Amino acid sequence: MSLDKTTILIVEDEPAIVELVSFTLRAAGWETYAVNNTADAWAFITRRMPHLVLLDWMLPDQSGIRLLSKIRADRQFGALPIIMLTAKSMEEDKIAGLDHGADDYVTKPFSPRELTARIKTVLRRKAPEHGQGVLSAGPIVLDPVSCSVLLNDQRIEIGHAEFKLLKFFLAHPDRVFSRSQLLDKVWGDHVVIEERTVDVHVLRLRKVLKTSESLIKTVRSVGYMLSEK
Repeated sequence: MSLDKTTILIVEDEPAIVELVSFTLRAAGWETYAVNNTADAWAFITRRMPHLVLLDWMLPDQSGIRLLSKIRADRQFGALPIIMLTAKSMEEDKIAGLDHGADDYVTKPFSPRELTARIKTVLRRKAPEHGQGVLSAGPIVLDPVSCSVLLNDQRIEIGHAEFKLLKFFLAHPDRVFSRSQLLDKVWGDHVVIEERTVDVHVLRLRKVLKTSESLIKTVRSVGYMLSEK
């Protein structure tokens, strides 16, 4: 699993659709994984959580709605973005999907462009650190597209790990994150990094932010946060 790419799990039992969707998503720059039943989907999610799930309504072992309900009932996965894929165009089915916690609903057949647009919208809404909009706090301005950071209108040199950390903090201001949460959210829990390594990256980040280092606050015995207060 790539560190930088957004990962999407496709839960679909029709090979032709899996092929089309996988091709479309990879062309958009996302990393894809596919399983064809809810049991394998649950096993995948509990092993390494993707950034988004495309979930088919009709699956061989049980309905996608059942899996959706199971995911939403688990606090660990409650915020995982999920888009339902289905041949059902009935209004009540659409409502049922959204009632069970789906973030969006795409009816087959769909155009690759429509699917890509829907995914981008859900990711931007659910996980601001995956968006491509400019982020800022005080004199700091981060542009995800050009991977640049301005401090008092001057571009600064910043390491890749510190850039990712700053981007995450800027996307979630005034929220405290523990070291383990930062490891998971910024680097992914599949990466073998010790928790004290987070302290090193925070230290380096503060160093490059110079006089604005106080924006990155240490919350004793909890973790770190970015705040202008």
